Amino acid sequence: MSKRDLKKYLSELDKQQLEEQIIALYDKFLPVKTYYNFVFNPNENKLVQDCKLKVSNEYFPVRGKRPKARRSVAQKFIKHFIMLGVDPFIIADVMLYSIEIAQTFSAEKIIKQELFYKSLLNSFEQAISFMISNGVLYEFKNRVEAIRTEAESQEWFNIYEFNAIIERFEY
Repeated sequence: MSKRDLKKYLSELDKQQLEEQIIALYDKFLPVKTYYNFVFNPNENKLVQDCKLKVSNEYFPVRGKRPKARRSVAQKFIKHFIMLGVDPFIIADVMLYSIEIAQTFSAEKIIKQELFYKSLLNSFEQAISFMISNGVLYEFKNRVEAIRTEAESQEWFNIYEFNAIIERFEY
């Protein structure tokens, strides 16, 4: 069904029928429920705290488990925040936080997998692109530079790519 057909169908329904459909969607689909819960109670601070706790727990587990160091955990949160329409400043903060916590982890533990560093480079590039497209890069200039400097001080093999990203998107 196209968006046009959907609009036509919805315009033919009365208010009662529309309410019934929305309630049915709310009951049946978790993403719809999540969206409406956020719209009517946008507690962004709690979402960010939960996110940062889970991301840091990937690298520094509270319980004595081995760190999993999965970038995908942060990526799921970021995608979810974008879907909900969370403020771009908050999303950018989470994007940079996920890189910073991974850098803290790599400073304490030697990581031999190149994929870890490539993944962080990818996260860095996505964060820079997101911040540029939302006009918030300048506000995060110090953190972006600190991430680049930390990658350089840890002698990451792909530091030249970090520098190239910053040069390409000169702020």
